[in-house]
Order: sequence, then C-alpha cells, then structure tokens
Amino acid sequence: MKVHEKIRTLRKSKGWSQEEMAEKLNLSINGYANIERGETDVQVSRLEKIAETFGMDLLELFNFGEKNVFYLAADNNQNSFNCKNLQSTDFSNEKNELAHELEKAHLRLQQQEKEITYLKDIINLMKK
Repeated sequence: MKVHEKIRTLRKSKGWSQEEMAEKLNLSINGYANIERGETDVQVSRLEKIAETFGMDLLELFNFGEKNVFYLAADNNQNSFNCKNLQSTDFSNEKNELAHELEKAHLRLQQQEKEITYLKDIINLMKK
C-alpha cells in the first residue's frame, strides 16, 4: 500500500472528510486531495503532521497496512468506523488463551456427557 493510500484509509477509518482533514492540516481541500491521490510529493514535515493528526508517529504511518491485520467495525446508525491495526505478534497470547478456553470447554462437555449417562442410568433403575 502506498503512503497516499494509507492516508486515505486512515482518514476514512476516522470518519473524517477530506475537508476536515485539510482543515486539520491547514491545507486547501484541493491540496489535501492531491496528497490522497498521490499527485503531490509530500515533504517529511508534512507527513509527520499527518501522522500526528492520526495520533501516531511517522514510522507507524509508514508501517500501516504492511503485513498487519486490521479490524474494521462500522456503525450504520452513526455512520462511523473503527479501524484497529492488530500486529500479528499480538495473536500469540490470544491463541494460547483461546486454546486453553477450548480445552476447558471440551472438559466441561465430557463431564456433562458423563452426568447425562449417570442420570439416564438412575432413570432406568427407577423404572424397574
């Protein structure tokens, strides 16, 4: 993903219009639109300001969308989006926790099956 595409994606994920973004950066709307279309070579100082506007540093802006997983949630009632950048390393702990939860669920299921068998045996004994 090119830098101008990253900027567009981040802006949309915040629910901001091009006009709002241009205002935040003290640019004309056309000037900002040119950045998003990749028609302007952007100076590092401007990229730093853009990254700051998104609440990240320049390195995070450059790395945004590169071998990462994104979680994008939309709220249709409020026309807003939530975009979360999840690094693949974040999943190792989650994977272990989920494996542990799955193991606990299997053990509960086995216990419930034993209880069902036991209760069926009691019912059969009571019928005799």
